[in-house]
Amino acid sequence: MARSYHVVGMGAALVDTEIEVSDQDLAALGVEKGLMTLVDEARQSALVQHLEHHLTASRRASGGSAANTIIAVSALGGDAFFCGRVADDDNGRFYLDDLAAAGVSYQNPEQLPAGTTGKCLVLITPDAERSMNTYLGISESLSQEDLSLDAIASAEYLYIEGYLATSDTGRDAAVAARQHASEHGTRIAVSLSDPGIVAHFRSQLKEIIGSKVDLLFCNREEALEWTQMDDLRDASEELANWAEQYVITLGKDGALVFDGSEMHKIAARSITAVDSNGAGDMFAGAFLYGITHGMDHSTAGLLACTAAAAVVGQYGPRLPLQQYSGILAAFADK
Repeated sequence: MARSYHVVGMGAALVDTEIEVSDQDLAALGVEKGLMTLVDEARQSALVQHLEHHLTASRRASGGSAANTIIAVSALGGDAFFCGRVADDDNGRFYLDDLAAAGVSYQNPEQLPAGTTGKCLVLITPDAERSMNTYLGISESLSQEDLSLDAIASAEYLYIEGYLATSDTGRDAAVAARQHASEHGTRIAVSLSDPGIVAHFRSQLKEIIGSKVDLLFCNREEALEWTQMDDLRDASEELANWAEQYVITLGKDGALVFDGSEMHKIAARSITAVDSNGAGDMFAGAFLYGITHGMDHSTAGLLACTAAAAVVGQYGPRLPLQQYSGILAAFADK
C-alpha cells in the first residue's frame, strides 16, 4: 500500500522563545536546570518580566517536541504531517504559517478556537543546557478532534511525544491515535520526552505506549528512570519488553540503536555545544527520515547523530535549510 506521509506527529503546539541566561538567573528564578517544567501563564509572565533585559536577543519559532521532529523530517525531504492545537491569536497564526513554511502539512480548521496558544520559554545556560518552562495554553485541551485519522492511516509512522501524558484529553487522543494507527498498519513511535515526565506520569505514559510499540526514543536518564534500573545495560534489555526497536541517545557519547535483533553503538559527531535545545527532537526526526528512506538502522543512527550534533552547535532547535541538504548529501550513497 502506498503511503501519503512518511511520518505523522502529534504533540503540544508551542511557540518557543529561546533566551540566553546564566546559572545565577536560573537560581534567582527558582528554575530547575535541564528539565521541562509546566507553569501557569502568570508564572511564565513573571519569568519573562524578570528576563526582560534578555529579550532583545530572543528567538521565536513554532515548536513543541513532536513538531520539531516533524519539521526535521520535512526539512530532510520527507512528507510530514502534524496534529496539534493552536488558538485564534497572533501566536497561533504565526505557528501555522511557520509550519507551512517548513513544508509540514496540518489540519487547518475553518475557524481557530478562542484561547491562548501554548508558549515555551527555553532558557539556555553557557554550558549549552536547556531548561524549559512551558505554559500549555490551548494545547492542554488537545483531543481526538484534533487528529487527522486519514493522515495517520496513510503514514508509515505515527510519532507521539511523551509530553502528552500530562493532559487527560491529550493522553486519550494519543491512545486513540495509536489504536487507529495499529488498525491501519501504521507503525508507532513514541518518545519518552523528559526524565521528569517519566518520573511523574509513568502510568499515563504506559497508557500511551500500550502493550508494545514499534519504536521507542529516549535518552540515558529517561531509560534508567523508565526501567527503574541503575545500569544502562540492564535498562536496555528491559526496554525490549516495551518496544520492538528502540534508541537511547547518549549525548556526547553518541547513541545505542536496537534494530530488533542487533544493538548498534553509534559514535557521536565532534562539536562544540552551545545549545542542547532540540537535540533529541532532531535526532528522532533524522532517524525517522533515514529508516523511511531505505537506510538501515545503523546508518540512520549515524545520520541522526550528525544532525543532532549540528543543531547543538548553534542556537535554536532547527538548522538552516541548506544545512539539512548538506548533511544528507554525505549519506546519499549509504
